[in-house]
Formats: sequence, C-alpha cells, structure tokens
Amino acid sequence: MSAPRLFVAGATGYTGRSLVEVACARGIEVVAHVRPDSARLDQWRARFEGLGATVDASPWTTEAITTTLAQHQPTHVFGLLGTTRARAGQGLGSAVPETYEAVDYGLTAMLIDAAVPLTPAPRFVYLSAAGVTPTTRNAYLAARARVEAKLAASALDYVIARPGLITGDDRDEARTGERVGAVVMQGLSALGKVAGFGRALHRRYATMTGAQLAAGLLTCTLQSDGDEPECRGRVLTLEAGTLHDAAT
Repeated sequence: MSAPRLFVAGATGYTGRSLVEVACARGIEVVAHVRPDSARLDQWRARFEGLGATVDASPWTTEAITTTLAQHQPTHVFGLLGTTRARAGQGLGSAVPETYEAVDYGLTAMLIDAAVPLTPAPRFVYLSAAGVTPTTRNAYLAARARVEAKLAASALDYVIARPGLITGDDRDEARTGERVGAVVMQGLSALGKVAGFGRALHRRYATMTGAQLAAGLLTCTLQSDGDEPECRGRVLTLEAGTLHDAAT
C-alpha cells in the first residue's frame, strides 16, 4: 500500500487545522487547501508550510478543483467544509455565497465529483454531523444529509463521521451558544453513561476538541488491512477520539 497523501479541504477550519497538525506530526504528507481570497492566506501558508504541509490555493471551480486533485493524486480526500449561520451572506469570494447550500453541500459535492475520476481512487472522508437524517427540516443537517447520500451513491471508498459538538478553548470564534450547548451535552452524555440510558446516548451527546476528532479520523481512515476492523463504507459517531458505528 502506498504512503498516504491527504488532501484537506477546509484546512483553515477548527477541525481542519487540527487534522493538518496531527497528520504532519505523524509524518504524513498533507496538502492543505486554503481558498485564494482568504484575507489570511499568507498567514495560513506560513503556518501550514512550517508544519511540513503543502498549501494549495486553487479557486473553488469545478475545473480548478478537478485539476488540482489530479495533480496531487491524494490517497485520502477530507471534506471538512462548512459555514455557520453567523457568516451566512458574507460571501466566499465573488462566485460562492456563504450558505449551507453553497458551501456545506455545493463545495463538498464538487470535491466528490473531482475525486471520482482519480486512479487509483482515493478514500473520501466526510465530516458530517450528529442528528443527520434524510427527512430533517433543519437546513444545516439537510445539506449534510444530501452530501451523505451523494457520497454513498458514488463509486468512492468513503467514511462518514457524525461527531457531536466540536468545541474547545482554542477556537478562533467566540461561540457562546456552543459553549452553553457543550455544557448541556456533557450533562446528557454523563447521564447516558451512568444513569442506565445506555452508551448510545452517551456517544450521541459527547463533546470533543478538534484535536480529538482529528486523531480519531486519522486512526480510523488510515488503518491498514490486518489492523482494527475497516472503517470504509461506514457511518460513524465519535466518542473521546474513538469511532463507533452510528445507530441506524
């Protein structure tokens, strides 16, 4: 099996930058994608290259993303893209509005389509979210449900991770709602663990940092044959850095 080469889309996000750091620390080759119109492009380039990663700043167009994946030939493509309600409408360059439809679904769908023609085909690792169902009316979860369906229908080897709340003191954005939510979810997690409601509830509401999530994703998706059971083609939840099959 060839040495892994990761292409990380969404590398500047909370989970993305943790993944770049953890992978580089393990000596894994990483291509970190940063959008070309980012006001912090030079800072991200210096940070990621200082870790040993290659920085790619291809624009988000079908032609450009398809070309850059063909050039880098990654063994694993990580789709860690997403926006927030607070940033909606601010724009992602001149062509892509920052909405769940355009970013969470549209850009990830573009990435999947760009990965399909590669030979050999890469494993696609998609960061979804807890609570995703095909019938949800929540716009954020609905966009991710559509990505999951597209990925499952593709010919790619894939892993879908549905973590609970991802939070930590090292986040750039001050998200008071998430911090309050983390406290509530930690309480529900503990309740599920000790009060007889089962491990499923504990896993569903467990919180984690970006570094814990990154380590869990790498452990699962980079494991080789003969190690722990394969994760590919599975939908997983994550508890304290360990991935488990999601309840169906």
